[in-house]
Amino acid sequence: AFQVTSGAPPATSSRPSTKLYENFGFDFAEDQVENTPQIILGEANYKKWVNGVDPNNMLNRQYPLLSRVRELGLLEKTAELGVLSKLEKQGLTLEKAEELLPVLEELGVLSLVANNQQLLINGVAPLAVEGAPLLLPVVAGALDIGAPAFFLGAAGAAGLDAYLFASGVEVPFIGLPAGGVLGLVLIPLSVVLAVVGGAIGNLKN
Repeated sequence: AFQVTSGAPPATSSRPSTKLYENFGFDFAEDQVENTPQIILGEANYKKWVNGVDPNNMLNRQYPLLSRVRELGLLEKTAELGVLSKLEKQGLTLEKAEELLPVLEELGVLSLVANNQQLLINGVAPLAVEGAPLLLPVVAGALDIGAPAFFLGAAGAAGLDAYLFASGVEVPFIGLPAGGVLGLVLIPLSVVLAVVGGAIGNLKN
């Protein structure tokens, strides 16, 4: 048998450092550790310090979800419109909702919600809660019709965005295409409506 020996050390692959710096690693940039007080160095320390100075600051403020729901009387309006009974009529009973929880967990939906609570409370909740007085009657009417109403809404939102693109309408003052700007809302809305319509259709089956 042949044996090859070499006095050279084995080659090792060197990996570049992935450590991040606020000065982007440039030698000529200021070192944040040297010119920043430790009490506000880093996002977590800064938020803690701001909260100590003013507990009602904009940085750490949360949308008052429960109080706004109570002030707008959303629970009473939901009961008056019979939204829950209409959902049960469409097949979404309490037992069916319990059966869907493991499916949502497998899809990662519940984990996604748990890991993004701050974004949901301060980003999504204000839009949903403040718009609920106008949306609840529309939702109640759609539930009376069933899945076709949601499919029609999805087609309408997508069609409107397609029309805006085709007509070349621009948003006043900023000059951007209206199809692109409103599409950020219309396209996700059409997807959500289509998914809800499909889910209602499956529940009925």
